[in-house]
Amino acid sequence: MASPSARPSRRRQRSTRIATASALVVLAAVAVLGAALSGSLTLALVAGFAATALGAAGVRITYAEVVESRRDAARDRAEQAQAYRALAQERSAEQAIYVAETSGRLARHEATITRLESRIADASAELDRARADLATERESARLVTAERDRLARGREDAEERAALAIVRVAELEQELDVVLADWRAGQRAPRRRHA
Repeated sequence: MASPSARPSRRRQRSTRIATASALVVLAAVAVLGAALSGSLTLALVAGFAATALGAAGVRITYAEVVESRRDAARDRAEQAQAYRALAQERSAEQAIYVAETSGRLARHEATITRLESRIADASAELDRARADLATERESARLVTAERDRLARGREDAEERAALAIVRVAELEQELDVVLADWRAGQRAPRRRHA
């Protein structure tokens, strides 16, 4: 892009060229007017040829100025397009990095959720087994009074495992709730827009 100091000098040059072309056309008009007032046919003919030459020179100067200004404008547009292309590539790269980071975070959250769900399923199965064991122990205690002490210990063990399993399930459900809340917050968070 052209520097700010280059633009005013280019404008002064352009106005000088246009002023020169205008002066040539005015000079031609004055020459034709002078010849017409003099009444001489030879002088009018010479003035006509001079006016044509001066007009052609003025048109040529104006044409050269228009061509140069178009070239300058085309060069400015090309430089601007290159700058916009570089900016678009930079923003595209930033967007790709952002998408990769967001996808990575999302994949990690989903993996954590899957892992926690698996743990909850395992803990639930363990809880069901513990409850079944507890029910079996209680039934056996009613049937066999001789084994009451042994069954009482087994029952206490089963209750302890059930309690641990319940606590573990509660902890895992709480962890799942926290991860799901974080994940949902990430889903609702406004995404940055890159222009």
